[in-house]
Amino acid sequence: MEEKPRLARLTAILIQLQASKIITARVLAHKHNVSIRTIYRDIRTLEKSGVPIVTEEGRGYTIMEGYKLPPVMFTEEEANALITAEQLVLKNKDTSFVQNYTDAIQKIRTLLKGPQKERTNLLTNRIYFTTNYRNQKTSDHLMRIQLAITNFEVLHIGYHSSKNKKTKRDIEPFALYSTQENWLLIAFCRLRKEFRVFRIDYIQKITSNSEFFESHNMTLEEYFKKTYGTETTPDTPLS
Repeated sequence: MEEKPRLARLTAILIQLQASKIITARVLAHKHNVSIRTIYRDIRTLEKSGVPIVTEEGRGYTIMEGYKLPPVMFTEEEANALITAEQLVLKNKDTSFVQNYTDAIQKIRTLLKGPQKERTNLLTNRIYFTTNYRNQKTSDHLMRIQLAITNFEVLHIGYHSSKNKKTKRDIEPFALYSTQENWLLIAFCRLRKEFRVFRIDYIQKITSNSEFFESHNMTLEEYFKKTYGTETTPDTPLS
């Protein structure tokens, strides 16, 4: 990895500090291909320029709650990456995901200057993905499920399985992954009293009783290793 010019590195570190709850000097040094001592100097430079960086002894750095960066400016390569991702997202089968990403991209487009905006509009019309070429939308639950995962919220679902069996379940959403153009939800099923995998396009309805659960304190890699004996998932068995 090539070392960035110092100004670009300082800007990137500032963005990373705001994007992360806490980040260590070692992680920053590895990301920017510099020494930890260089990161210490960069942090002091940012502090002297007025950025309220909080040092948590033995843990790392974060930015004081409430501090906001000026509007973000994108390089042309960064803008192109987002536009490319947009075309891929538009092929996704979940309506809620497509709608929210489209709304977010519209906000990002307002930050682009005239010539840059024209070039990204040109690129939009020059990219095509063959996945889901009919633009089918088979679910509308992804965003709701994501909120339940991050807020540890119990969901009550009506589920129509691949074996044409209808059940009602109370689940504790844990993680999501995508395979073969389908979104899969890993959740602890209170009916079966174990973790199960659900295709979200088989979820007919989602309701909530505002009930919450304790975190399972397990990483996704740990789940895969425990369940499949590997840190990645095979493209198989559904609940």
